[in-house]
Amino acid sequence: MFSRRHFIGGSGIIAAAVTASTVSRVAMAALPEPVFQTKPDTQAPLVPNTGRPYNPVVTLNGWTLPWRMNRGVKEFHLVAEPVVREMAPGFKAHLWGYNGQSPGPTIEVVEGDRVRIFVTNRLGELTTVHWHGQRLPNGMDGVTGLTQPGIPPGKTYVYEFEARRPGTFMYHPHADEMVQMAMGMMGLWITHPKGKHALIDEVDRDFCFLLNAYDIEPGSATPKIMTMLDFNLWSWNSRIFPGIDPLVVRLGDKVRIRVGNLTMTNHPIHLHGHEFQITGTDGGPTPKAARQFEVTADVAVGQMRQLDFLADEPGDWAFHCHKSHHTMNAMGHNVPTMIGVDHSDVVKKITNLIPDYMVMGERGMKDMTEMEMPLPDNTASMMTGQGPFGAVGMGGMFSVLKVRKDQKRGDYSDPGWYVHPPGSQAYEFTGQLPDPARAKPAAANAKPGTPPSGGDIEVKVRKPNAGHGGHQGH
Repeated sequence: MFSRRHFIGGSGIIAAAVTASTVSRVAMAALPEPVFQTKPDTQAPLVPNTGRPYNPVVTLNGWTLPWRMNRGVKEFHLVAEPVVREMAPGFKAHLWGYNGQSPGPTIEVVEGDRVRIFVTNRLGELTTVHWHGQRLPNGMDGVTGLTQPGIPPGKTYVYEFEARRPGTFMYHPHADEMVQMAMGMMGLWITHPKGKHALIDEVDRDFCFLLNAYDIEPGSATPKIMTMLDFNLWSWNSRIFPGIDPLVVRLGDKVRIRVGNLTMTNHPIHLHGHEFQITGTDGGPTPKAARQFEVTADVAVGQMRQLDFLADEPGDWAFHCHKSHHTMNAMGHNVPTMIGVDHSDVVKKITNLIPDYMVMGERGMKDMTEMEMPLPDNTASMMTGQGPFGAVGMGGMFSVLKVRKDQKRGDYSDPGWYVHPPGSQAYEFTGQLPDPARAKPAAANAKPGTPPSGGDIEVKVRKPNAGHGGHQGH
């Protein structure tokens, strides 16, 4: 994490202050110094040293934006700019974001805080910031043309409001939204309760991440912004497995995971080995009478879900989207099915001519984790990541919850792979197998329409007769 004192200097500060004064009544001596982060690693929680105390969150493969206190107001500085995001080792994307990263840094405040956010536009077009889910004055809602003029390139605007209610929220542009969000402009906002709350429990570990998706052709680095449904990279905080860090907790920890969805489809988020409760949404805390234990939570477009659980089962537990094609990278939607066909020699010849040619393996997609096909430069493997027993065969929206008995409180470092106690792991059976049970043949007096046992089944299609608009009644 670093600052750029030279980022806005001289007349730039004066121009920004003049622009800011047109949308805020505050008299500014100077802008807060912008802080930047380019490392894709999960940063330690930012423990507050000014303002009201709270238990900070950990942003998966991200960080929390520092602030300054100015006469009782908590001030932040967001810079909208082009960024280079490493989505997985060896694969970088040219995105747009805030303060050096996509998504931008998480903003953490406390219920009742007066908040002032300076937004500097370093893009080549107008932008704004919409504070998704917040209760605030209409003129601070950040919708271009409706509640404010767009922020021109090189200018700085100020948003100021009170954080009225606790919860998990998001921020993103409401200006050329399809382009700017497709390029990665988004971030998380956490408002902590100002004291003990009847519906918000205190937890030991508090993680958060955004679901986002991109369409980046193999060998390229810039998303295709006109894609509406057929994305090929499904990510958490603009990272794809194996680039997504594990969620490391201590056995017995109370854990909270906050998930926000800014993709164009829903995501059933599934946790292995534990049951959780949905304790909050972007509308606020969930009443206790409405909570039930789940292992999968569907997070729809524009929604946030807060999942609380007790980490009481040690091990390395998968945590992922349960849409199977969302746990793959660089997936082509026109990949032919070649199950049962040995085409390894043909593939080698074709890839010499067409480097980004991909095809399913003869035994299924898992074969692709073992094939040594050359990939175009700057392309993530479709299903990769190594576990203690070989290829995991996953990509995209996938990570691991690591629960350890000997993990120190507040220690988020990776403890390595779980060592299974003797007798607690699946193993190969080498004894004599009994004959498997199979379905019995249909009886001679079976109901009409039941196919004969062992015989071929022929499907006949009868076209509708002419008339009745081309439809047949039966």
